[in-house]
Amino acid sequence: MSILKIKNLSKEYQDGTKALKNVSLEINKGEIFALLGPNGAGKTTLINIVCGLVNPSGGEALIGGFDIIKQYRQARSLVSLVPQEIQLDPFITVEQTLEFARGFFGKSKKPELTKEILSGLSLLDKKDNRVNQLSGGMKRRVLIAKALMNEPAVLFLDEPTAGVDVELRRDMWKFIAKIKKQGTTIILTTHYLEEAESMADRIGIIDKGELKMIENKDVLMKKMGKKQLLISLKNTLDNLPSELKKDYICLSDDKQSLIVNYGNDFEFDVADLMQTLKNNNIVISDIVIKQSSLEDIFIDLINE
Repeated sequence: MSILKIKNLSKEYQDGTKALKNVSLEINKGEIFALLGPNGAGKTTLINIVCGLVNPSGGEALIGGFDIIKQYRQARSLVSLVPQEIQLDPFITVEQTLEFARGFFGKSKKPELTKEILSGLSLLDKKDNRVNQLSGGMKRRVLIAKALMNEPAVLFLDEPTAGVDVELRRDMWKFIAKIKKQGTTIILTTHYLEEAESMADRIGIIDKGELKMIENKDVLMKKMGKKQLLISLKNTLDNLPSELKKDYICLSDDKQSLIVNYGNDFEFDVADLMQTLKNNNIVISDIVIKQSSLEDIFIDLINE
């Protein structure tokens, strides 16, 4: 079931810049959707429109069936945004920041929720610290905690782990996985493509204001993924024997490895290849299979 429906959404600024060009998209309830694209692709503009921070030039968006323009109060009550910029009051405590955020959304205090969120984001021991006493990574987690105080149906994360060290990032994603299980829909932009690869259910790729592709992550990896068989040789091989002169086989620059390129649209007989090597007295020292990552696929798509 869709929680967010976007139809022909566009945004053109007064200087003629077209930040979004007729973007249509549906996000399912309870999924993690990763929106990927280079800087200036339109990711933040799209998020800001849905969250009511920027007015669209055309099209429509519905959150939980509520129009973001005509029924903005109901639509806005269902979403929370963790922005790229750290915008926090530096002189109040972490706990006060969360309580004020909940009050801002018009909701009464809920101490058990505050404690759960602080614990989940490893902030409980910092609850009495003023915000200006925290590191950049801690402040980033406070932003996420603040957004969760609304108990949103849809949580937007715009580069949520920028500037956060690896250990803290891991804690944050554990908590994000937990709230996803509770039914929260999560839409994120990130430059850490390994995060999208490990966390997302579906991936959308946007470039120059246009949505280029939406695909289930596993399907995308299978469809676009390339594989390489790297065969390290015990001895240097000056030239490929005639039986190995194939389009998908090449010799490395240092003459010490064979590189076999294949993928889902092309397979080859490994046993036959091994026998050919043996017949030509080519001794193998190691074999490694390398599969293209989401980052490789993303770069290929953007270049195309």
